[in-house]
Amino acid sequence: MTRFSTYLFDLDGTLIDHFAAIRRAHTYTLGKLGLPAPTAEEVRNAVGGGLERAIGMLAGPERVAEALEIYWPYWHATMLDDVVLLPGVRELLTRLRAEGAKLAVLTNKHGPSSRRICDHLGLTPLLDGNFGATDTPWLKPNIEFTNYALTKLGVTATGTVLVGDSPFDVETAKRAGFPGWCVTTGTHNAAELTAAKADRVFKDFIELGAALD
Repeated sequence: MTRFSTYLFDLDGTLIDHFAAIRRAHTYTLGKLGLPAPTAEEVRNAVGGGLERAIGMLAGPERVAEALEIYWPYWHATMLDDVVLLPGVRELLTRLRAEGAKLAVLTNKHGPSSRRICDHLGLTPLLDGNFGATDTPWLKPNIEFTNYALTKLGVTATGTVLVGDSPFDVETAKRAGFPGWCVTTGTHNAAELTAAKADRVFKDFIELGAALD
């Protein structure tokens, strides 16, 4: 198993399970718009590419601006409810940090929200950076977003790996020229991630950590 000097991690479905809070916020927003509550599957299919894309898929592109005015206040008030760290995450990040690797979050989640969540869960001391939506004009899989994070970290693509849970993460890594690993704790199963050409697919961080051994 190749050892890397820099690990970039997606957040939702990779480091944390935040799905209950995300679905609740979308359900609240759609209800205020007079629309039916989304199913869990509809929300899972919508998330990953940024909030505006998700709302566009759930409420319709013509209602994104209206929906965001409802979504944001509710989200800020409830986002820390039901957020949990996934199994093996803290242990592996602690270990990689002790080994001298640079660790950072690279997410399409709202950047300030990502940092607030990592503070809440005690992950921030283990991270060298936390980059999300609105921190730059770009989102994954745009290489400009990845290059921004690498520059801020003072590293290059050489020796870097991205760990995520979706084809967005795989494409992000491919565009940047480094491996894309995935875990199946998020929105996609092993077959879907393999079809997306992930370099490695793991059940969870426990299995990933064992592979690094």
